[in-house]
Amino acid sequence: MFRRSLIALALAGSFFHVGSAAASVIVLDFEGAGNATSLDNFYNGGTDSGGNSGTNYGISFGPNTLSLIDGDAPGGTTGNFANEPSPSTVMFFLTGTAVLNYAPGFTTGFSFFYSSSTAASVLVYDGLDATGNLLAQIDLTAQGFSNCSGDPTGRFCNWTPVGVSFAGTAKSIDFGGTVDQTGYDNITFGSATPGKLPEPASLALVGLGLGALLARRRKA
Repeated sequence: MFRRSLIALALAGSFFHVGSAAASVIVLDFEGAGNATSLDNFYNGGTDSGGNSGTNYGISFGPNTLSLIDGDAPGGTTGNFANEPSPSTVMFFLTGTAVLNYAPGFTTGFSFFYSSSTAASVLVYDGLDATGNLLAQIDLTAQGFSNCSGDPTGRFCNWTPVGVSFAGTAKSIDFGGTVDQTGYDNITFGSATPGKLPEPASLALVGLGLGALLARRRKA
């Protein structure tokens, strides 16, 4: 049976300041990470396996956790997905399980957008490396190919927001056995509703608005 993969067939040939636990809502959009590279310490003051670095949130990833760029975007030749909430990079994994560690810890809630061809579960623990007490579980359904519009070239085109609230302080996430069949984006700590970062165009408009306001104040 044909197996649709988050990576396009082209690959077969060859996804805020760190302080006290849950002090701020943190959103990981994975932009700037390499294509099909191990995320490693991209958000932990280091780099991914391709030498790219992001904001230091104190968040590290196990070796199976990879970033993938939309095949339509510059630098992305293999990403078999579309309509991602914050273009053009998502998180996924090809082998084993994907574990995320956030040593400072976070409270209140956890959330993300996902696109999947299979049912799966994401587990929230109060210890590092998916150990300790299970604080929450998010069950995912197979929805990745349903009710899609817009970008026509990626098979994984439906991105659904999910989240959960919990008591206690979480320090790690186990993304379960969804090898090559589930993508994640805008992973959010400290909120049961996933964040969606402003588009560059929106940020530019904000900048123009602030500039106009300052200009008016100078004239006054």
